[in-house]
Amino acid sequence: LDRSTSPPTRVFESGAILMYLADKFGAFLPTEPSARAECLSWLFWQIGSAPYLGGGFGHFYSYAPEKMEYPINRFAMEAKRQLDVLDRNLAERRYLCGDEYNMADMANFAWYGTLVIGTIYDAQEFLDVASYKNLHRWATEISERPAVKRGKRVNRIWGPEEEQLRERHSASDLD
Repeated sequence: LDRSTSPPTRVFESGAILMYLADKFGAFLPTEPSARAECLSWLFWQIGSAPYLGGGFGHFYSYAPEKMEYPINRFAMEAKRQLDVLDRNLAERRYLCGDEYNMADMANFAWYGTLVIGTIYDAQEFLDVASYKNLHRWATEISERPAVKRGKRVNRIWGPEEEQLRERHSASDLD
């Protein structure tokens, strides 16, 4: 809820939140129509694809009480197809849409980047993520951004204490 507007603006769903913030602050969303379309295409691709990866592969591989070969294999094939789509795109670009980091990278990194660098599902060997060289380069570069490092701490209640931030009420809480 953005209380800085009158009336307050309610925004939900990660893609809508990213678009709202980008428009409000004039950042991370290209204004040139072709570049904007490319960025939004990768953002919406993530919105439509990543839940399948997280809900399907993540559930059956990591969380299901019983390991069932068929759904694990089926969702692993889809996860690998998605990783390949990203890897092929990143073979010719620094970021998903070109040379500029934008909201498409932010959204996709949260799922695919963290999968590749090993912070979700513990499935790097199973999915052979090392074979996606361009995707690995992209994920590693983004994971080193100071804002990403700070953001990964928000609401984190596990791991080393210096990587946790149980509650955040202002930017100074990250200091």
